[in-house]
Amino acid sequence: MSEIRLQKFLAESGIASRRKCEELIEDGKVKVNGKVAILGTKIDPQIDKVEYNGKQIKSDKKEYTYVLLNKPIGVVTTAQDQFNRETVLDLVKIDKRIIPVGRLDMYTSGALILTDDGDFIYKVTHPKHEIDKTYNVTVAGIISDKDVENLQNGVVIDENYVTNPAKTKILKIDKDKNISRIQITIHEGKNRQVRKMCESIGKKVLALHRAKIGKIDVKDLKIGMWRYLKKSEVEDILKGEK
Repeated sequence: MSEIRLQKFLAESGIASRRKCEELIEDGKVKVNGKVAILGTKIDPQIDKVEYNGKQIKSDKKEYTYVLLNKPIGVVTTAQDQFNRETVLDLVKIDKRIIPVGRLDMYTSGALILTDDGDFIYKVTHPKHEIDKTYNVTVAGIISDKDVENLQNGVVIDENYVTNPAKTKILKIDKDKNISRIQITIHEGKNRQVRKMCESIGKKVLALHRAKIGKIDVKDLKIGMWRYLKKSEVEDILKGEK
C-alpha cells in the first residue's frame, strides 16, 4: 500500500471526520510509531503503528500483494543498500510498499517472496510453522552416503547449534570435475545455514540456489524475473502446506 495522510487514515478508520481528525493530530492525541504526530504526516497503514488516545488503530485492509522473484546472484535482499548495490526492489518495481520475506544472501539465487502481509511473513519465516525451503547446492568434492546421512540427522553449526534433520538427496556427482550437486530441504532460517551445514561435512559450497518455498517453485521463472503469487499458493502457505 502507498502512503496516505494520517488524518485520512484516521477518518477511514471511523475515529471522526477528516477535519476533526486534523484537530486531534494538532492537539497531540495521535502517535505514529511511538512519537506524537504532526499535521501533514504520511503513513503506511500496514507498517506504521498509529495510536489515538493510547489505543492502536489497525487497518482493516483485506487485500495484500504477494510477489515471487527468482533472485539473481549479486543482488542484495533489502529495501535499500548503504553501498548502492542492486536490491531486489530494483527488480520488482510496482506501486506497492512490499518487503522481502526472509533473506537470501548476495551470492545465493532463487525463490524469494515479497509482500506487505505481516501475517504471511511471520508464517514463512518463523521456524515453528515449519515451512520447507528447498535448495539445490553444488559443492566441491564427492558427496558420500555418510555425508547425506549426517545432513539428514542434523549437524552442528555456529559452534553449538544442532540443525534439525534435513531432507537430503544427491542430484548428480561429476567425478571428472570433482563436484557434487545435492538437494537440501530445511524449515529453519539460521544465517547462511545451508552453507554452514555443508561446511560442517567438509564441503565448500560453489553454487547455491533456492528452488522452492513450500510448494512454490521458480522452475518456470527466469532468473531476475518475477510474478504475482496465485491465490491458491498464498492459501497453501497460510494453511501450512509444506
